[in-house]
Amino acid sequence: MGRIQSLVVALSLVFAANSAAETRTPIPSIFEAGHFYAKPVTTSGQPLRLLVDTGGAGFNGYAVLYASAVARLKLTTAKCDHGDMQATIVPRLDFQPGKSLPMEDHAYCPAVAMVIDDPTLIKTDDGIMGGGNFPGHIWTFDYPKRQLWLESPDWTPTKSAKAAALGFMRNDDGTPGSPFARIEIKVDGETFSMLLDTGATAMPSSAGAQASGTETVNGVGVTSYIVSSTIDRWHARHPTWRMIDGGDILFAKHPMRTIEVPAVEIAGWTVGPVWFTERTDPAFHKFMSQYMDKQVEGAVGGNVYAHFAMTVDYLKAKAWFECKVGCTAAASK
Repeated sequence: MGRIQSLVVALSLVFAANSAAETRTPIPSIFEAGHFYAKPVTTSGQPLRLLVDTGGAGFNGYAVLYASAVARLKLTTAKCDHGDMQATIVPRLDFQPGKSLPMEDHAYCPAVAMVIDDPTLIKTDDGIMGGGNFPGHIWTFDYPKRQLWLESPDWTPTKSAKAAALGFMRNDDGTPGSPFARIEIKVDGETFSMLLDTGATAMPSSAGAQASGTETVNGVGVTSYIVSSTIDRWHARHPTWRMIDGGDILFAKHPMRTIEVPAVEIAGWTVGPVWFTERTDPAFHKFMSQYMDKQVEGAVGGNVYAHFAMTVDYLKAKAWFECKVGCTAAASK
C-alpha cells in the first residue's frame, strides 16, 4: 500500500472513530456517594437535581417531580385521568441546549412528568429520572468515570464486556408492560432474580457505617437489597458472614439489618465483598414483583455496579458489563 493510500486509510479510521464518538450523548449529571443525579437546566436558567433511578417511580414516559420543585420553578400543571389513574402532570418542560434530558411525552396524557408530594424519608433532590425515562433507549452508567451516557441505537459493546439477559413484564402483544428490569446474580452458588436498581439507597447507622465503610453524603449512600428470609438463611448457613443489627436507619422507626456477602457473581464477573440491606419479604415478593416478569428477591445497586461501565440496552433487553476495577471473571461451570 502506498503512502497516499495509507494516509487515506488512517484518516478514514480517525473520522470513523470521531463519528462513532459523536453518536453518544452525555447526560448532564453529577456523581455523589455512588448515586448519579441528573442536572438539567431549564430555559429560564433554573437547575434541577433528579435521582437517576432505574428502579424508581415513573412510568409510560413520565419522570417524577416533587411538588416543591414544581412550585420553585413555577411550572404549569394539569390533571390526568386515565382509568383508575388520577395524577397531576407537567405538560411541558424545556431545557437549555446541552443541558437537557430525553424526556418523553407519549404517556396517557401528553406530559413529561408527574407530580408527587415530597418524600417523607429523605429529600436530596427535586425528583426522579426513573422508570418512565429509560425504556426505548440504551444507557451507559460508567461508575468509575462517573459519567452517564445516552447511546445511539446502533451501539455495540466492547470485546471485553460481558452480557446479562434482562427480564421485563410483557403485555399480550409482547411489548414491555413495565419499565423495571430483572437481572440475575449468584451468591453462594445460588441464583437470585433481582431488580436492576441504580437508585438503591443506604442510610447506614454508626455501627453499619463503621462495619461497611459505605461512602455517604449527608448520611446517604448506595447499597443492594435482599429480603429478610434470605438474610436469615444466609446467616444460618454462614454465621461468620458479618451481620449488623440495625445497620441501616433509612426507616428510622424500623432499623434494618445489613449483611456482608463475600462474593457476588453478575454477568460472568465476580465482585466482592458486597453489603446487602434488609427489606421485608412483602416489599419485593408482593409489591415490587407485581411489576416484574418473575418474583424478585431484592435489588442490585450501585455498590455492585461501582466496578463497571454498565450499559443497559432496553431495546434488546440486555445489560453489558465492562470490568473497570476490582472484578474477576467468574469461574466457568
